[in-house]
Amino acid sequence: MLRTIVFLFATGMSLAPQNSPAQPAPQLTLGSMDVHWNEGAPDCSKTSQPPLQVHPYNAQTFILRENPCATAEAPFMYLLVGSARALLVDTGDVADAAQMPLATTVIGILPRINGETIPLLILHTHGHLDHRSGDAQFKSLPNVEIVRTDLDHVRKYFGFADWPNGVAQIDLGNRIVDAIPTPGHYPSEVSYYDRDTGMFFSGDFFLPGRLIIEDSSADLASAKRVAGFIQDRPVSYVLGGHIELGSDGGYLEIGSHYHPREHVLQLTKQDLLALPGIVSTFNGFYSQSGMFVMYNQSRILEGIGLTFLLCLLACILGLRRLLRRRKKTN
Repeated sequence: MLRTIVFLFATGMSLAPQNSPAQPAPQLTLGSMDVHWNEGAPDCSKTSQPPLQVHPYNAQTFILRENPCATAEAPFMYLLVGSARALLVDTGDVADAAQMPLATTVIGILPRINGETIPLLILHTHGHLDHRSGDAQFKSLPNVEIVRTDLDHVRKYFGFADWPNGVAQIDLGNRIVDAIPTPGHYPSEVSYYDRDTGMFFSGDFFLPGRLIIEDSSADLASAKRVAGFIQDRPVSYVLGGHIELGSDGGYLEIGSHYHPREHVLQLTKQDLLALPGIVSTFNGFYSQSGMFVMYNQSRILEGIGLTFLLCLLACILGLRRLLRRRKKTN
């Protein structure tokens, strides 16, 4: 709802920070992005689509998407399975397990070793509720570690001594995931690079849609940091937290539970390399560069509040004048 108001008004196991140069990349483990995401419905009471869609990119990598009928945010989550443990990036917008069976679905996917499900680590791209509300479903489960999204916990868990500089590694067992600080949209935002598949998980920092930028200088620095990180690394796909574009390049209606003819989820390495140039054009309030709309939610909300106060003041002054005129005529 907040995104709607703003836009309409604007019309682990081994963690170690390091700055070593990129090493020659091994051959990527590829999979399939041949998937049609469930689009919700004009009348959700008449659809039989499941609340949660799971796309197996390959045998160890899964993309999950909450149906637009369950939440208009329709966020994406990513499950990466290693030989020792698994990583779930984000937990979506729905806390109620009866409405959104996220935890049971994820646990059901995980392999078992000696009769027990392998441990699960839950990290987030950032702390907005549509990316962490599902945490509640996992809190009472065994062998699950959830890292909170505030900056203190993020810095402590990854060992970032000089935030937002440095890169940390998450060892899942024969699978390394790099964690790169990308604040700008959110103070403790983190993006992830999976060395196994070459996938870059960018949350709301970069996605096919509206880029909400709360701190312009931090966002630009993050864009440059990411561009430098991926420059000499293979990137198969850049996968964000939402799809907000249509296949024709137009923007989908915000707040709608029906997402027909969506743009594909995946962006490219070249798109991500171009991000510093895109963000550098942002005017700090609302602007557009190519297919990307950028806006500062806080400033627009301040503008909404100021406009409301001015309208209220104008109404009060107008009412006072009207009452004075009536007194004179009487």
